[in-house]
Amino acid sequence: MKAQKTTAALLSAVITAGLLAACGGTGAGTGGSKETNKAGEPAINPSGMPIVNEPLKLKFFTGKSPQTGNKFEDTLVWKEYAKQSNIEVEFQLVPFESLTEKRNLALASGDYPDAFYSARVPAADMMKYGKQGVFVPLNDLIDRHAPNLKQLMEKYPDLKKALTMPDGNIYSFPTFYSPEFLPMLIGTPMWINKNWLDKFGMKEPETTEEFYQYLKAVKEKDPNGNGEKDEVPLSGMFGVITIQRYIAGAWGMGNRGGVVHPYVDVDPDAPDKLRFYRTDAKYKEVLQYMHKLYAEGLLDKEVFTIKDAALYAKGAKGLLGATFVPHPQAVMNQTGYVGLGALKGPHGDQMFVSVKNPVAWPGAFVLTDKNKNPEATVRWMDHFYGDEGATFYFMGQKDVTYTQKPDGSLEYVDDIKKNPNGLTLDQAAARHFTWPGGSYPGYVQEKYFKGSESLPESIEAGEKASKHLIKEMWYGFNFTEEETTFMTSKGADIHKYITEMEANLINGTASFDDWDKYAAAVQKMGLDEYMSIYKAAYERYSGKK
Repeated sequence: MKAQKTTAALLSAVITAGLLAACGGTGAGTGGSKETNKAGEPAINPSGMPIVNEPLKLKFFTGKSPQTGNKFEDTLVWKEYAKQSNIEVEFQLVPFESLTEKRNLALASGDYPDAFYSARVPAADMMKYGKQGVFVPLNDLIDRHAPNLKQLMEKYPDLKKALTMPDGNIYSFPTFYSPEFLPMLIGTPMWINKNWLDKFGMKEPETTEEFYQYLKAVKEKDPNGNGEKDEVPLSGMFGVITIQRYIAGAWGMGNRGGVVHPYVDVDPDAPDKLRFYRTDAKYKEVLQYMHKLYAEGLLDKEVFTIKDAALYAKGAKGLLGATFVPHPQAVMNQTGYVGLGALKGPHGDQMFVSVKNPVAWPGAFVLTDKNKNPEATVRWMDHFYGDEGATFYFMGQKDVTYTQKPDGSLEYVDDIKKNPNGLTLDQAAARHFTWPGGSYPGYVQEKYFKGSESLPESIEAGEKASKHLIKEMWYGFNFTEEETTFMTSKGADIHKYITEMEANLINGTASFDDWDKYAAAVQKMGLDEYMSIYKAAYERYSGKK
């Protein structure tokens, strides 16, 4: 599952009961003395539950994954939290597929509710609508009413940097993955069919050449034994880019994180110099390798357009030799797969770059100027960045949806983890929770997140990846309004052109003989200004400016 999920989908947030109390945590009871808001209306209790003594109703524009139910209010987690907090939320669900369009329409028309929840609000919109007063600056509200998020930002300064816009304001609560929870940061590892490896007498591939030889065997040797050449050697979620990014690490490309920064990293020969690596000569070799796989029928012919459901269907039929998915058993009911670490390339490079930013969705939760109860709303949201609230959000109620083992570890009840009706873990969990599919605002740690990223095979895949994990990972950069104008116009044109040309090079409709012309065309589209802007954003991020 995506914690994105993702990557679900990462830090240590063990907060003691005493510290929770000191920080205004969310223990049981009525809390301390009341505060009053600026309008003189009944305000929130500064700590504990309920958050408000008088019932309060809020409306949230809410992104929805296909993996969740159609009415969040009916799930255990939100029914119970409404009782605890005395705040009832109406989640106005919008499918992720149409999220951007409908979010933009709502903001443009002024017809938006109290907050945007799991709505993937981009930094550019936070700057734009923050300046207009549509989005509420949260700096003071976090300082006074969000002790859990405040503590995390103090412990992990990069988190605060990632949330702070160039105007100095914080407008959002994020999806935050513990940096120590590597399987979540990976999200969708490279899984390889161990049963087929054994059938071929092969060891797990360690190089790009060994991986190629395995894929050839899948295509030619009928490992599923049905007498048909219906096996798909290699496919994956999110199209070709997921595979391409993983392979690029074998050429040393994406050395500051290929997910967050898919175009720019650092020149290994000049550590202070940024590099636009997608037109680098070594990246040409990455694409040539991808073309070789495609031309020989080793790469799924549908990889440029395949949807998750279609990929899972192929996997459920036992057709996939290697694939990028959250977990084969969790999403396809397939066992016998193991995760791969980084592959070594022809020049000796071996780098795992397919790792997500711990701040997976900076704009996961944003308050609007329509909200008449910002203090209560901030306290409502902050609960899920502390141990108690996060455990409740992901695990539910003890002895109802999860049990605690003698060693203190948590696990779902059998109805979820071993559903008698054959539901996958995500499907069974979605009857009680709304985290499947990812993009939720919250804090994710291994100890209480029991999605597919916490399964033994995922943990093992994370351990393999850690051996060659990039040494330094940049979080996301935030651009000024002027910089954003360029990056969303000329910068977006550069990205689009590169995506189209790379697809053509991989599928053979463009020639690698024209690589120099292609690189020159990117340069003429404004690459110097692009890199100047990226450098300025990097210097702000790193504190060098």
